[in-house]
Amino acid sequence: MIRFDDVSFTYTEAAGPTLHRVTLAIPEGELCVVVGETGSGKSTLLRAINGLVPHFSGGVLAGTVTVDGRTTKENRPRDLADVVGFVGQNPLASFVTETVEDELAYTMENLGVPADAMRRRVEDAIDLLGLQDLRDRSLRALSGGQQQRVAIGAVLTASPRILVLDEPTSALDPAAAEEVLGTLARLVHDLGLTVVMAEHRLERVVPFADRIVLVPGGGAPLVEGSPEVIMRSSSVAPPLVELGRLVGWDPLPLSVRDARRRATSLRERLAPLTPPSPRVAPGAPTAANEMAATRKLVVAYGRVIALDGVDLSFSRGEVLVLMGRNGSGKSTLLSTLSGARQPTRGTVVVDGRDPRSFRPAELIRHVGLVPQDPGLLLYGESVHAECRTSDKVSDLDDGSTAHTLERILPGVPGDRHPRDLSEGQRLALALAIVLAPAPALLLLDEPTRGLDYPSKDRLIEVLRELAGDGHAVALASHDVELAARVGDRAVVLADGQVIADGPARQVVCHSPVFAPQVAKVLAPEEWLTVDEVRRALDGALPA
Repeated sequence: MIRFDDVSFTYTEAAGPTLHRVTLAIPEGELCVVVGETGSGKSTLLRAINGLVPHFSGGVLAGTVTVDGRTTKENRPRDLADVVGFVGQNPLASFVTETVEDELAYTMENLGVPADAMRRRVEDAIDLLGLQDLRDRSLRALSGGQQQRVAIGAVLTASPRILVLDEPTSALDPAAAEEVLGTLARLVHDLGLTVVMAEHRLERVVPFADRIVLVPGGGAPLVEGSPEVIMRSSSVAPPLVELGRLVGWDPLPLSVRDARRRATSLRERLAPLTPPSPRVAPGAPTAANEMAATRKLVVAYGRVIALDGVDLSFSRGEVLVLMGRNGSGKSTLLSTLSGARQPTRGTVVVDGRDPRSFRPAELIRHVGLVPQDPGLLLYGESVHAECRTSDKVSDLDDGSTAHTLERILPGVPGDRHPRDLSEGQRLALALAIVLAPAPALLLLDEPTRGLDYPSKDRLIEVLRELAGDGHAVALASHDVELAARVGDRAVVLADGQVIADGPARQVVCHSPVFAPQVAKVLAPEEWLTVDEVRRALDGALPA
């Protein structure tokens, strides 16, 4: 179905090839997951399948990519639209119409699908992806996760034989991600659809994969094989596999169910030991340590209530994780705290003031927001230019932003235009621009989209340092593993209201949706991460 024959690709002005002599065959009816470190070339590999590389990206492509008997050299993306559906990392950039239902129908209109068939396919996509309540909504009024589901639905309505997805669950809450992945698995097994996807959150996708393709980057050859084989030796592995490696399970479990069945003796070993106490900020919220607060906050988009009477305090020295399903109000809360959005009713206070009252030069030091779309912060012609501008605007020493970027994600090409970076590299650059001035209140919206596990580790280290220095950190994330590792406190939103607020360890452990993999395997005891289990077994934690 898909063949790469000795394919190499080099971007214009790049020092070396992103893909080097790739030979790969993906048969019909397979769900193939492409993994690798941030910037290794996963997105380039995917975009070569429908000809976006090189017809849209530019650069030099050697070798041959064949899709259903057609080569991408002779067929541009529009010529392959009937056989290949592509969903990129930024769904908003792909939208053409104004409303959900119109977007679902747009591709079919271009392909000349009869009206009665169009109607049926639109309803099928709405049912498959849970879009019933969104069909008349404006696309720009949707949350990032809702936009992701619409983008997938818009591609499915064209009935492609191959579906290519770049980080399809990165903006989805855990329940929605399971639904989407389950839908894709059904399309593969029931209809013989071929699905190729890139993902960093392997804890979600590995149980569904028929095959994994590892892109090492740096021109090294691809490694491919079954999930069991790749997970045995790969440095890119989800917590479940890391736990299996720690205790010597063979074969390694790829699902929570398999791990639970194997973990009886491990739970017995851990039973006499005490999990770490919940991390808490220094003291309960008081007037002295309160960095920001909302009081009876209401924010509405027309008739849609995004936040409904939210009362929250944000303490200095605390990492607060906002969780909840897509559309629950997390992004709206962060943008309102930053001063970018005006409350409909209620008040927002940051360091004793309305955030909209800060002059731009003051705001940089008081509030920093990284939005879901990092491109909104990037205007320069190169990574170097972005870093230099950030240093100047924030009145930092030369090289401060570049140093922060290197800490989060080493090796981002300084001469590359931001739009030519991978999604993870763009996010790391945006994070560096906002983190370098060390604002008193740091707001991060899905800060790990496109980041690999080592990059997450480095980001967690930076965030913990900032909290240790007395900064307040609030991040909205569907990455439950991140919440388990970095959160002091967790707040769960639903329909714009706070439904849970407490120590992160207790909130996530007691939630069947937001619990990390280790907690599910070792329940009812409150173990969250592989590192905690490792230290306990090594005797580092008191019995």
